[in-house]
Amino acid sequence: MATTSAQTTFILYGIKNCDTVKKARRWLEENGVECQFHDYRVEGLDDALLQNLISKQGWEAMLNTRGTTWRKLDDATRAACDNEAAAKAVMLEHPAVIKRPFLLAPEGQSLLGFKPETYQQFLAQVK
Repeated sequence: MATTSAQTTFILYGIKNCDTVKKARRWLEENGVECQFHDYRVEGLDDALLQNLISKQGWEAMLNTRGTTWRKLDDATRAACDNEAAAKAVMLEHPAVIKRPFLLAPEGQSLLGFKPETYQQFLAQVK
């Protein structure tokens, strides 16, 4: 499990087969940004890590309600995701419902999603 306490490089959280994550990883590599990749499905996602990410971006922003995983959830589960605790429980059970990628800078700043221009601005601010 990746830790952020003594982090010296960027950490990119996501799922390796996600097209947007692939674009972000490629962009970071092409721009010489040292980055560790944390795949929720391979390396896992525990309560403490998810809470840390939620504290940086908010549970509403992190809940991807536009993806396939969200649409496959039953109506009752989707309707229950109206607070942090319920949304967090769904994210822990179904990591693919977390918006991605999530980029965490060495000093703790974070960025959710991927657009080249946004990454460029973010890196200029945190370096």
